[in-house]
Amino acid sequence: MRTTFKKFATLALTLGAVALHGSLVAADEGSLNVHDGRSGVYKNLDPVSLEDVSTPTEIKAVTMGNVAPMQIWKVLEHGERVECLDCIPRVKELLWENDSRTREISAWWLRRRIFGVFGPGQVYEQVLTTLHESDDDRLRAYAAEAVGEFLVSSGVPHVAQAAVEDDSARVRVSALKALTRLNNEGPNGELGIALGDKEEDVRLAALHGALRVHVFSGVDQVVALIDDPSAMVRRKAARTLGAMGASDAVMGLVLLTSPDTEPDASVRAAAVTALGRIADNTARPSVIAAEEDPDQYVRDAARIALRQL
Repeated sequence: MRTTFKKFATLALTLGAVALHGSLVAADEGSLNVHDGRSGVYKNLDPVSLEDVSTPTEIKAVTMGNVAPMQIWKVLEHGERVECLDCIPRVKELLWENDSRTREISAWWLRRRIFGVFGPGQVYEQVLTTLHESDDDRLRAYAAEAVGEFLVSSGVPHVAQAAVEDDSARVRVSALKALTRLNNEGPNGELGIALGDKEEDVRLAALHGALRVHVFSGVDQVVALIDDPSAMVRRKAARTLGAMGASDAVMGLVLLTSPDTEPDASVRAAAVTALGRIADNTARPSVIAAEEDPDQYVRDAARIALRQL
């Protein structure tokens, strides 16, 4: 039996070698020449099925103005690996366009450049200068976004500073989004500090980031927002605490489940849902009481939460 198996294995190896030799001979005869490049490799495929690669000329053309955002996106995405030093200063100007999609894809394309973006005096440093020195808060906000999209850790302290020190709420919001994109709470916990910002939009942006960065040390600052004057902030704070499984927030969330202490039904529903996710049994009486809430949405949330307690 063993001898028969050896013979079979030897025969299989021989046939495989013959097949390989045949394919190499075919390649030598011109059926596939690795030096033919992309067109040679894919010559048997319908050209429509192949992704076009943008040329430097096409990349420059979409920076000339009056170009649809989707066209810009298509050309830059297909030009991901196109090295064109002359294109870099042209694409950089797209970072200041009003369309957010254009700004995003431009930063995405630039961060893939080997030269011309991250060296001294080049695009990255120019963006940082704009973030810190421009008198136009629109440009500072766009600069903060670009720093986030560049995904370079050295940008963290710059956007962290802007998140708590810039005098424009618009810039602070963009800086917090950049911190979130960079997956960082800031060297001094600026993401948590921003939870106490005077502007509602800034607090909401900070809450959004608190749930998404991998390391966040300001849970107590999220708990404090249970008493926020904004119903939107209270609702988002409740959802955030539930997602975090913050057991220290149970007593505060309980206060948000009753119409006597929380007038906004959407906040009550968020608090009940959060208590279900935290799954602390001490909250059960409050969740049971929420089954009698005048709002149907709150009652539904309570029934679901009770299954988790």
